[in-house]
Amino acid sequence: MAALALAVLVAAVATAGAQCPAPADLRAADGSRICAQLYADNSPYYDQCCAGATLVVNPGTDVPYMPSSWAGSVSSLVVATRCELTVWDKAGKKGHSRHFSAGAVPRLQEVRRGLLGNWNDAIKGYYCKCN
Repeated sequence: MAALALAVLVAAVATAGAQCPAPADLRAADGSRICAQLYADNSPYYDQCCAGATLVVNPGTDVPYMPSSWAGSVSSLVVATRCELTVWDKAGKKGHSRHFSAGAVPRLQEVRRGLLGNWNDAIKGYYCKCN
């Protein structure tokens, strides 16, 4: 019985973040490179994160003021291999900032921002670069 419970736990951990694409898989339809993808939705269940509306960020994109429909709406993100996404919690690239290197962050509420906050629905500007 304990072996079965362990197998279920291992399977659950292995599928965590399954909804989020792998950083190496971030490519446009024409095969060109994507720096990052930002998602409007997340979930208490990791396999249901990186959902909802998607904002594709190309390499070299510098957005100090996000479009009103996206400002304060990002809940999950994935940064491509050999790329770095820098975000700010105030428009004009002001306030707290955070660097995200290659990888998936399915739940931004688990990423601390200052003493009491987190990064869920807090991104108001960003810059993305790739090597």
